[in-house]
Amino acid sequence: MLVSLPGAGQAAGLQRRFAIAPQPASEALIAFAVQADISIGGVSGCLGTSPGLAGLHTMREGLQRLTAGLCGFEILDSRTVRILASPRAAAVAPAAPVVSATHAAEVRPAAAPVSEVMITATKRVAVADRVPASISVIGAAQLQITGAVDPAGTVGQVAGVTITNLGAGRDKILLRGLSDGTFTGRTRSTVGTFLDNAPITYNAPDPDLRLADVEAIEIVRGPQGALYGAGSLAGVYRIVTRQPKLGAFEASVTGLYGWTQSGSSSQQLEAMANLPLLGDRAALRMVGYYEIQGGYLDDVNLRLSNVDKTTREGGRLALRVNLDDNWTATLSSAVQHLDSNDTQYVTNLPGLQRANRSHETHANDFLEAALNIEGAVDWGHLQSSTAYVRHDFASQFDATAALSLFGESAQDFGIYREAARINMFSQDVVLTSVNSGPLRWLVGAYGAITQEKTPSILFSHPPNVAMLRAIYTENRSDRLSNLALYGEASYLLAPGWTVSLGARVYDIGIRTTSDVVAPAPGKSRAFTKSAEFEGVWPKVSLQYDFTNGDTVYLLASEGSRPGGFNSGGITTPTLHAKFGSDRLQNYEIGTKLRFFDRKLEVRSAVFYDVWKNIQTDQYFNSGLAFTANVGDGRNAGFEFETEWRPSPPWTLQLNALYDSPKLTGIQPSSVAANKTSGLPGVPDLSFGALGSYEHPLAADRSLLFTTELAYIGRSRITFDPGVAPEMGGYFTGRVSAQYLTPRWRLVVAVDNPTNSQGDTFAYGNPFSFGQVRQVTPQRPRTLSLAVTAAF
Repeated sequence: MLVSLPGAGQAAGLQRRFAIAPQPASEALIAFAVQADISIGGVSGCLGTSPGLAGLHTMREGLQRLTAGLCGFEILDSRTVRILASPRAAAVAPAAPVVSATHAAEVRPAAAPVSEVMITATKRVAVADRVPASISVIGAAQLQITGAVDPAGTVGQVAGVTITNLGAGRDKILLRGLSDGTFTGRTRSTVGTFLDNAPITYNAPDPDLRLADVEAIEIVRGPQGALYGAGSLAGVYRIVTRQPKLGAFEASVTGLYGWTQSGSSSQQLEAMANLPLLGDRAALRMVGYYEIQGGYLDDVNLRLSNVDKTTREGGRLALRVNLDDNWTATLSSAVQHLDSNDTQYVTNLPGLQRANRSHETHANDFLEAALNIEGAVDWGHLQSSTAYVRHDFASQFDATAALSLFGESAQDFGIYREAARINMFSQDVVLTSVNSGPLRWLVGAYGAITQEKTPSILFSHPPNVAMLRAIYTENRSDRLSNLALYGEASYLLAPGWTVSLGARVYDIGIRTTSDVVAPAPGKSRAFTKSAEFEGVWPKVSLQYDFTNGDTVYLLASEGSRPGGFNSGGITTPTLHAKFGSDRLQNYEIGTKLRFFDRKLEVRSAVFYDVWKNIQTDQYFNSGLAFTANVGDGRNAGFEFETEWRPSPPWTLQLNALYDSPKLTGIQPSSVAANKTSGLPGVPDLSFGALGSYEHPLAADRSLLFTTELAYIGRSRITFDPGVAPEMGGYFTGRVSAQYLTPRWRLVVAVDNPTNSQGDTFAYGNPFSFGQVRQVTPQRPRTLSLAVTAAF
């Protein structure tokens, strides 16, 4: 099995100093990858004892010595190596074709014990189980066998990941029970979402990118202020795409058709091609997709069935060029258009129904362009990541229920339309030391400029009048600048003991301009205001690595989000004219253990978080949004993940999070809150399980059976449990049977096999929220058939 993970990279002809003791070949290769800052896949296929390595060697020389007579290898490029089971295949030209991201053979459970997983969310190549932090990785194989095509599909596969369910392109990702509220407004996201090295969200909802041709999802929990700054208060959710592979052609096509009980059908089509260019010096990788998610809700007023249809289409291009033996440049772009005909909540009518007077549409357009340049320098490895993101989205709501607050007749029909156009330019440069000697370090500089324009307008439509009439408008513009210097250093104090220190010094500037036209007795107004926020986010850890690979660590980290200004509302905001910064401090004890010759891996953490001056997005009675500081809070909990492979055909994963988020102090404000409540939208308990069994039919064919189960506990939608509706307390699941050959995959799957209608999100429309019970049910039982062909 190939796990080609993106790494920092070492040129094949550049010599580095290595110190690797004689040990099992897989362990020696992992040590080599870490010291060389490269990515190695398939180390579990190299059996026997390696003689070790010492002194100055190139990548090729080192691999030849470590694998001599044990296995082979193939250098795919200056930073990626594939281990081959046969030693005779080592470094032989022409290279064997690289296995496709959707190749059926690649996603079979490995027969060998679990191998090390390399990540780069730490801004350098690192073994996930040797990093002093709570980290989860969902690889390409797992994404494929579970049918996860977007972030919502990964819920239940790792501990403590939850997602609001307003609808595609409207959701926010939450980690570890750290929720600032379930609505999305002016606050910076608590979870930083990244596409490779580029930040793709600020205060916008998750763009809901399709996970097409993705190498892995890397999730790092807890404040990541030292490395990632504001917007990583609860952690980082990073989408790692497959990179162009030099000297290899590969392609794949996947088609899916689904039938939803009492709903309309769904279709998906995805294609990928990797084209070598200029021999083995460059490659172009392309992926495209188109999908329709059929609706399943009915609107009795509009007399329409299955109104909540969603279409998503897009793709990516990546061109990678080896500039010389030491430097690589990758130019990439991603684009996606998402369009929803309606929202997916229901009211207190029987069945999957509601009674609105208009469609509640949503459109979400995402564009990203990035340039990544990396290579070896005298002191280590230098990486420059430049990115431009444009994110446009717009929503429409039935606002009839709130018209009387704007001085309109209750007989009128109201429509509220809001939009956002976000342009973000970011530049990140990081220099990392070589992975040799007791001291390892990295230093970096980051800069970003974000321009956000958010017009909104409320229309009234009186009876027997043909035209809509604007009764409230706001045109708002925000400009944000972010400059930071950061660094991290770790030192080997004694055999097994490592201490790490990190910090980020930041300067964030905000400038807001707003122009509001409001009806009497409201007040029209305009203003321009600015603010600046400076500070330091520290991090310190102590870890002990046992000789068998087990790790125990202590971690303290910190993060915060800048404040800002409120401008909307019928009257001039007074109590909530602005909101201040908040700050989260995290204290964590974690273990990463292995048992039974590494057939069982257990990762766990106990954490305690102190959250000061919590920012939250809320709504006035009029349905217009504002941001406030609700008070102080804390969260204490325990999380664990296990992976057990008792024998080659069987794999079982379990994960769980138990936490107790609470408000410890409430600020005087109009935000209804109660100290007896938890944080909104996150349950005290959630857990998941994933099991698979592969039954061989012939040398190159097999049947793969998978079962997935997740439980999301109960929670409240707002900070006040006295009036907040309860949601959650439901199970979700998936079962599938897959027929695999080296070129083909046939999948029959059933999602939500028990046809549960649990309330996933007790919210849908801000203008009628609190006046009528709103429920977002699970998609009914859905049967799907998918076929993948790899070339």
